[in-house]
Amino acid sequence: MEFSELIRTGQAQAELLRGPEAPPLRGTLCVTGHHLLLSPGPQATPDLWLLLLRSVDSIEKRVAGDSGTITLRCKDLRVLQLDIEGVEATLNIARSIEGLRLGDAWHFHPPERYYKRVARETNAWRLSEANEDFSLCPSYPRAVIVPRAVDDDALARSARFRQGGRFPVLSYHHAPSRTVLLRSSQPLTGPQKRRCAEDEALLRAVLAGSRPGARGFIVDTRSAQTAKQARMTGGGTEAKAAYLGWKRLHRPLERGRPLQESFVHLVEACGDLEQSMDHWLSRLAGCRWLAHVKEALSTACLAAQGMEREGACILVHGAEGTDSTLLVTSLAQLILDPSSRTMAGFQELVEREWIQAGHPFQLRCAHSAFSHAHPKHEAPTFLLFLDCVWQLGRQFPLSLEFGEGMLLALFDHAYASPFGTFLCNSEQERCLCEVRTRTHSLWSGLNQLKEQRKLRNPLYVPNPLALWPSVEPQSLRLWQGLFLRWTRPPEPSEAAWEKVWQIVTDQEKTEGSQPTVSASEPQL
Repeated sequence: MEFSELIRTGQAQAELLRGPEAPPLRGTLCVTGHHLLLSPGPQATPDLWLLLLRSVDSIEKRVAGDSGTITLRCKDLRVLQLDIEGVEATLNIARSIEGLRLGDAWHFHPPERYYKRVARETNAWRLSEANEDFSLCPSYPRAVIVPRAVDDDALARSARFRQGGRFPVLSYHHAPSRTVLLRSSQPLTGPQKRRCAEDEALLRAVLAGSRPGARGFIVDTRSAQTAKQARMTGGGTEAKAAYLGWKRLHRPLERGRPLQESFVHLVEACGDLEQSMDHWLSRLAGCRWLAHVKEALSTACLAAQGMEREGACILVHGAEGTDSTLLVTSLAQLILDPSSRTMAGFQELVEREWIQAGHPFQLRCAHSAFSHAHPKHEAPTFLLFLDCVWQLGRQFPLSLEFGEGMLLALFDHAYASPFGTFLCNSEQERCLCEVRTRTHSLWSGLNQLKEQRKLRNPLYVPNPLALWPSVEPQSLRLWQGLFLRWTRPPEPSEAAWEKVWQIVTDQEKTEGSQPTVSASEPQL
């Protein structure tokens, strides 16, 4: 999001009170992306007053009659008062200051930004704020992208038919094939095989808004047997006769306790420095971590191929729709969408497909691999996603603008962070806990210039093609930079990264040109 999009009212007439010793200053107050400016009238002193927005520590606002007052308490202990003409101008300027003072980071990836991109590609979708108060779905954000032909009342009925209220919403629009990727939770068909006309109409509208004659695939991340058992307890699957044009595919992905145990066993094996090579390889295979990586990448490739090569719309869900569902939808976008492979695009993907989409980080990442307490709600699903991304980066070393440093930073901050980005389990909880006003955003830290050199890939060249990773056993490797970084460290990664940067910088100076991308990259 550009700074200008956060500025609701750019200027207003105001009077500034700077303290008992300084005379009031009256003139035109202007809001920019980084500063507040007060320009006195032509009869007053020509001095221009400026205030860096990052220096504001807290904001108070109050209105009375047809004017309002904003009190700014600054980090250098100054207290400033702005008396502004107009109630609406006062409220808008206060909101703008709140959004801009943290470097725009909390507002860096709102749903509205992605919707604008979708709207440029198709008019079949709209941004709905039916979940403004989180009453439809407590784990969804306030705004979601849905078919234009479906009204908010129908969304509410569909939400009541889906576990946790997670009705089908747009995850990604693939412009080249005019197809879409959606996510939801399981339908609550139950043993009585209940139906919901509005839910069925929603998926019909998805196909109608796509390419002519489009069909759809429902990728269920549970086994057929697990889905059948879920129906006995109130869950279930979409009936083929009720959802015309849609075909269900089961691609089971491990989650919950088994995934956590796999992680624990892998870390235990990596920490044993006395074992033989044969024993090490046996333990690596026995923990099945790389098997989980293979299954996740394979399922994401299936979804991506359905869109790219079959011209089909894809709906992904498991049971709750907050774990393996997000794993598949986010990886499929990395495979298909070049913009998600940029530094900013990848941050937006994580924010939109994991944080705002309701992955319960507080529950899943309460402990890592060493804790003796392993509650059933803990699972390293987000770590599995990062590992899959690392595999993509290793197989396509030129196609990701970010490097291993970014993935390691996200892993570290997901489990323990001084920032508030990964706090809580949903947007609703983050709002209740006032996370945005009481903490700083991780993106504000990672986007500092001093951090970028450690996080970016110096070999990056934009690649417009889809990335189709190999999932053969010889192609998938243990992520040593994470799992062995404290036990068997090679040359410090930061030093190695700095050497690569220096080589690239020296080459650019001597040649004065950038490398060009080839049709396909060599796989390492």
